[in-house]
Amino acid sequence: MVSRPPTFCPDCGARLETGTVDNRERKRCPACEDVVWHNPVPCASVAVVDRSGPEPAVLCVERAVPPGVGEWTIPGGHMEVGEEPAAAAVRELEEETGVVVDPDALEICDAAAVPPRNGKHVVTVHYVAAWSDAAGTPTAGSDASAARFFTPAAFDATDEAFRPIHDTWFRAAADRFE
Repeated sequence: MVSRPPTFCPDCGARLETGTVDNRERKRCPACEDVVWHNPVPCASVAVVDRSGPEPAVLCVERAVPPGVGEWTIPGGHMEVGEEPAAAAVRELEEETGVVVDPDALEICDAAAVPPRNGKHVVTVHYVAAWSDAAGTPTAGSDASAARFFTPAAFDATDEAFRPIHDTWFRAAADRFE
């Protein structure tokens, strides 16, 4: 399995050919006769929502690394081998913001395929958690240049931009706690 469209066999290095397998066009190695599966990458994210103000605010991060440098997102990222989605979401939250939440405090908000970028397909499990169940002070971590809470109205009043599709999850998380 590969995360981007393959050109060469990962086992023997032969140039792949396209053929029909299971009624779908797939890449196959003419030397090994193996199909090289192009599957989506599993990811997980968590929107921490602060309900203490007049409207819910959601913890977001500004990306400091490609893709999407300067775009705002819900904290999240790739799952590790053997990692449960909720554990991946809280690990990514802590790495990117310094905020800690127990996986048992998470509620599933959504699970969705993200539109592909450069041939990479991603499926993300989106969680939501209450700020009252979290600990720590939001601070930009590993691949973030900033971490802060936004209400939808406050974000709309800025000239900042969300990474594609992340604005949908931002608003869904905020709506969950209205």
